[in-house]
Amino acid sequence: MPSIFSKIISGEIPCHKVAETDQFLAFLDIFPLVKGHTLVIPKQEIDYIFDMPPALLSDLMLFAQKIAPAIQRACPCKRIGVAVIGLEVPHVHIHLIPLQNVADMNFERPKLTVSSQELTEIATSIQKYLL
Repeated sequence: MPSIFSKIISGEIPCHKVAETDQFLAFLDIFPLVKGHTLVIPKQEIDYIFDMPPALLSDLMLFAQKIAPAIQRACPCKRIGVAVIGLEVPHVHIHLIPLQNVADMNFERPKLTVSSQELTEIATSIQKYLL
């Protein structure tokens, strides 16, 4: 059965897209820890990050590296935190999270509720800073 991320990739489920290549997709988390929380995924459905072929894992990180500065410019913060948890969805994904402090990366705290319109505005803002 396809993961929810595979359904996003195929267009069955909409997303607030930040960037896309033939191999990867970056989109906003609809239940973010902070505004600008972005998910970066390979289009190939692989459950566990360390099962990825080395070249694909490297390329995924390089893709994320291009997205992070745009997030930081669109959502001013001290750093962009990176997390790979891998338990929520059986499809590799990297969390890119704007940080003011360590608590911004606490996955146990309640998620934000952000309107679709605001998510669209955030995604558009990030896109304009992509190099």
